Amino acid sequence: MKILLAEYAMGTGMEGTFLLEGKNMLKTLVSSFSRIGHEVIYLTSGPLLSEGTAVISTEKNFRDIIEKEAKKSDAGLVIAPDEILAELTQIIEDYTLNLGSTPEAIALCADKVKCTEKLLSHNIAAPRIIENMNNTKCVVKPRFGCASEDTYLTTDGEIPSGSIATEFINGEHLSVSLIGGKKTLPLCVNRQFIEFIDMKDLSKLRIEYNGNKVCFSPPYKEELFRTATEAVRILGCRGYTGVDIVYNEIPYIVDVNPRPTTSIYGICKVMNEEIADLLLKNRCGELPEFVTINGQYSFTKEDFK
Repeated sequence: MKILLAEYAMGTGMEGTFLLEGKNMLKTLVSSFSRIGHEVIYLTSGPLLSEGTAVISTEKNFRDIIEKEAKKSDAGLVIAPDEILAELTQIIEDYTLNLGSTPEAIALCADKVKCTEKLLSHNIAAPRIIENMNNTKCVVKPRFGCASEDTYLTTDGEIPSGSIATEFINGEHLSVSLIGGKKTLPLCVNRQFIEFIDMKDLSKLRIEYNGNKVCFSPPYKEELFRTATEAVRILGCRGYTGVDIVYNEIPYIVDVNPRPTTSIYGICKVMNEEIADLLLKNRCGELPEFVTINGQYSFTKEDFK
């Protein structure tokens, strides 16, 4: 099969951490599809990978190149910021087999208000949305956004336009990586390295993600798997999905990412199965009952440099 992979940071010329994370996610997927014998096309603004065929793109023509290449491909997958992922995935849906989530599910997960309301209405625990802080410890974050952008902890001040405040849950920061579809296959639990960093405004602490220990096995792993599986079923997610959780006696779902996340880089170093094979089987065949994991793997953003 001819597989199109489009990762936004690589394909539009972003720099810094976004490019480093994006390049490693893309490289992981390109390598996996190549190993099982597929022809891989990937978009890039310049940086090249050792496998696959590069198609040059820019921020200006990224969408048009996806459409052009999707028409010539047998399947495709897009990784992009939450707020534009649904639109770009719709192009894949229109012209080839989409290996990711549906545009409708992506749009629902991207809206943190609607996503939270949907989960709470189905008795899935999630941090409550706070309308007025009143000295309540809250996490303020963009209503639409990803990668801990403009996310901070505070008890003071107004909620900026375009952002929301949610109650702060003090617990263990985790994520569940899984593949959703007709059948949901949990891959593993990951321990997230989350840092709280002083800001110029001393009433705020910036919340920053700095890597993972993948395939972490807490005693409540099965509870995390059940909660994440039910959440993606309710939200209609399909394909690789990362579910961010804070665990404090019970799992609280903080965010649902209906796309490959940075964890995929570490998971594929310790998982026997090929992630490419699982993505294809999710759409064209039958997923296995479980995957085989050999140990754990830790990485930070510094490891990508």
